[in-house]
Amino acid sequence: MSKTIIHTDKAPAAIGAYSQAVRAGNTVYLSGQIPLVAETMQIVEGGFAEQAHQVFKNLQAVTQAAGGNLNDLVKVNAYLTDLGNFSIFNEIMAQYFTAPYPARAAVEVSALPKGVLVEAEGVMILDK
Repeated sequence: MSKTIIHTDKAPAAIGAYSQAVRAGNTVYLSGQIPLVAETMQIVEGGFAEQAHQVFKNLQAVTQAAGGNLNDLVKVNAYLTDLGNFSIFNEIMAQYFTAPYPARAAVEVSALPKGVLVEAEGVMILDK
């Protein structure tokens, strides 16, 4: 099976040896997105809520570049440096998805790249 690399300038460029997303068949694997603003490659200003919004905006840009949208995600993995922000993350995620929601895991980690507070990645299935 061949794979197709997905890239968009509307999401931050990869800051390591990885692609923004890879499509294999009708499945798209999205790399983790942190709250970088694509145009500046700087962390969005503000606290956890602003960072979570930026993460979902970045994921949305990658899903669109792959020919889908956030509601095509079947699995989301979220990494938070403080699970005390879990309820805020849930509220913000609900603003970007409609039911039925994707499967999800949310775990607390000790640190994330560039000292950000949240990162998320996902798996998307496309009909075409």
